[in-house]
Amino acid sequence: MLWTKVFHLLFIISWFAGLFYLPRLYVNIAQQPVDSPRYQLLVEMSHRLYHFMQPLAFLGVTTGLGLYLYYGIGSGRGWIHAKMLLVLGLIAFHGYCGRILTHFKRHSNQRSHVFYRWFNEIPVLVLLLVLILVVLKPF
Repeated sequence: MLWTKVFHLLFIISWFAGLFYLPRLYVNIAQQPVDSPRYQLLVEMSHRLYHFMQPLAFLGVTTGLGLYLYYGIGSGRGWIHAKMLLVLGLIAFHGYCGRILTHFKRHSNQRSHVFYRWFNEIPVLVLLLVLILVVLKPF
C-alpha cells in the first residue's frame, strides 16, 4: 500500500498543478481580444493542459479510493468523509473548468478577468482544507 500512497500523492500533486495553472490561463485569455493570435494560443494551451489533467485526476481519485477501501470504510472517521466531499467538489471544479474552456473556444465567454482571478483561488482553499483534514484529523 505504500506504493499506492506514493502514486496517489504524485497524481494528486500533478492534478493540483493543473488546477492551479488552468484558471490562471483563463485570467490571461479573458484579457485578450478574441480575434488576437495570443487569445487562440492561450486557448490551445488551456485545451492541452485540461486534457493532460484528466487522467491525472482519474488516477489520483482511483488510487485514493483504493486507499480508502484498503484502510477501512467508516469507523468514526469523519475527516475522511469531509475530505471525500471536498474531492467531489474538486471533480466538479475540474468539470466546470472544461465548460469555461468551451466558452472560450466558442468566443462566448461572459466573465471578466477579475472573476477568473477569484476563481483561481478555489483550488488553493480546497487544498488547505484537505491538508488540515488529513494532517490534523480534527474529527
